[in-house]
Amino acid sequence: MAPSRPDLDDTGLDDPDPVPDRFATPTTLSRRSPATGEIVGEYPIAGETEVGAAVERARTAATWWAALPADRRRTHLLAWKRGLARGADDLAALIRAETGKPLTDAGLEVMLAVEHLDWAARNAHRVLRPRTVRSGVLAANQRGVLGYRPLGVVGVIGPWNYPVYTPLGSVSYALAAGNAVVFKPSEYTPGVAQWLAERFVAAVGEPVLQVVTGDGGTGAALCRAGVDKIAFTGSTATAKTVMAACAETLTPLVVEAGGKDAMIVAADADVDAAAAAAVFGGMGNAGQTCAGVERVYVERPVYSAFVDAVRARAEALRPGAGDEADYGPLTMPRQADVIAGHVADALARGGRPVVGGADAVRPPYVDPVVLTDVPEDSSAVTEETFGPVLVINPVDDLDDAVRRANASTLGLAGSVFTKDTRRGAAIAARLRTGAASVNSVLGFAAIPALPFGGVGDSGFGRIHGADGLREFSRAGALTVQRFPAPLDLMRFDRSPRAVAMAWRVFRLRHAR
Repeated sequence: MAPSRPDLDDTGLDDPDPVPDRFATPTTLSRRSPATGEIVGEYPIAGETEVGAAVERARTAATWWAALPADRRRTHLLAWKRGLARGADDLAALIRAETGKPLTDAGLEVMLAVEHLDWAARNAHRVLRPRTVRSGVLAANQRGVLGYRPLGVVGVIGPWNYPVYTPLGSVSYALAAGNAVVFKPSEYTPGVAQWLAERFVAAVGEPVLQVVTGDGGTGAALCRAGVDKIAFTGSTATAKTVMAACAETLTPLVVEAGGKDAMIVAADADVDAAAAAAVFGGMGNAGQTCAGVERVYVERPVYSAFVDAVRARAEALRPGAGDEADYGPLTMPRQADVIAGHVADALARGGRPVVGGADAVRPPYVDPVVLTDVPEDSSAVTEETFGPVLVINPVDDLDDAVRRANASTLGLAGSVFTKDTRRGAAIAARLRTGAASVNSVLGFAAIPALPFGGVGDSGFGRIHGADGLREFSRAGALTVQRFPAPLDLMRFDRSPRAVAMAWRVFRLRHAR
């Protein structure tokens, strides 16, 4: 659901050594709490040799896993699910330590991830089992069968902003489809990934899921290690680097990249409900949610009332490290510069600060920022900010709102608020996005049967739902001849009578 910045050429970590050896090759990651700066874990940096060995182990494990009856895989995955649920408190605490997000938000992420794992485990056989398809007139003597088979080994390069929910959207569905997985987590959240893998081994006992920790070089090695598919979550720029690495071996790829998601508020909307959703979608998780809300387009009759409602809610929010905080620090320190730059550009070009402003960025925290009347070509409108910043602009009508919402190269998600839900659904269908919600934000995230993914610079391919299971499978076509063909044209000695009859049938069916 959410993007990250696991850049292939930059770990993004501060060097813990005050007098570092700039010529030494680091062998471990020191993960620091973004809130306190304290080291919360040390993890090895896997190189090409270690990544290659993990993929080879996965190749052997994949053969065993794929050969299991579907109900046995389901049993193993549900046992893993129970292990995650029973250890949810520990997992949420680890998420909080590595990302800085409040414990309640970490717990919500775990709950959503477990729901998706449960759905994938319970529905994989139904979705992927062989099924008969119509044969048609020319092949009436054939029985057509469509089935889905595992790819083999899937490499998953995961994010830091939702280090359980987002990567498990690929990991769970790839495993349920019968694949082994090698998971390279973000260098910001390696401990969370190791915890997940340890619980999997405890439930299954085979290395069907492995974790390789490290920096960008580790991710690059995974792309080149001969896996059968890569699932990547991260920025559009890094996705292009990943694609280039995968192209060397024609390794297929599913990408979930960034978003600049828009909310549309109609004149008949419940203004308070829309404002509450906009503030949560834009500032929850410190704004580090790719499918949240960054832009809001409001019809003029309710524009002032909506801005006032958002102001009241945003001014009440407090970032911090304590349990009382509404959201935590920025997980990735260098994102502060991006946020500050977008706010500065908006203000310099005539944008009006309603809440916060240039002084809101005080690393590692960013106070809520609400801007209005921002030019549509400002970086605050055109580029992903990935911080607690909302841009609210008035529109003349809903057509204008749709046009502005779609005037972006990014297309991940969107939302529409209106009392007329039928009209809302029609407006949502016009948005150039992979997902949309009417009268909620992120509504699709909690429905495992719905696929998720973007268009344009937001990526391609789908995770979650039946489409997510098929994303990690290969379609297999099979025909079985039931009886000799009445008009057998698939031979060199076909009779002129059979050809003439086939032409006659063809014209009767298609030329009239």
